[in-house]
Amino acid sequence: LPQLGPHLHPRLTQQPWHLLYCTGRDGFSLRTLYWCGGQPGSPALLLIRDTEVQLCLAAPAVPCRMVTRMGTLHPSPRSRPTAVPMQVFRWTGTNNFFMKGDVDLLMVSAGSGQFGLWLDGDLHHGGSHPCKTFNNETLSPWEEFCIQDVEVWGL
Repeated sequence: LPQLGPHLHPRLTQQPWHLLYCTGRDGFSLRTLYWCGGQPGSPALLLIRDTEVQLCLAAPAVPCRMVTRMGTLHPSPRSRPTAVPMQVFRWTGTNNFFMKGDVDLLMVSAGSGQFGLWLDGDLHHGGSHPCKTFNNETLSPWEEFCIQDVEVWGL
């Protein structure tokens, strides 16, 4: 989370963030994520790690400001992981399609009939497409991916 500080609104960096939900503790369930995910309208950060160790972050802070790609860990010649620089995709103002969900699907940002990021109800599969809300590229090397971990952090 410290890596995100420069990209968040200053008022969001003055308070401690608390882990509200994580798959390691709470299980793989979108329903449980909603239950544990904090108060409606409160700032929250959604972190997702896929099985290829790609880290994605959707930051539906109030107001929703960005979708971030944290980067993939790549082995270096010395077999030590190195992180790809973080990319930040800010809200374009083109639309207000920030977040929508039910027990079967969570969708973050949209445009042209595709979602910038989506997660299935069992939190096993997700996907990413370029979208107009944040003018983002695909947030993973593949349009669909398998989820390893999900965390929700809130104030």
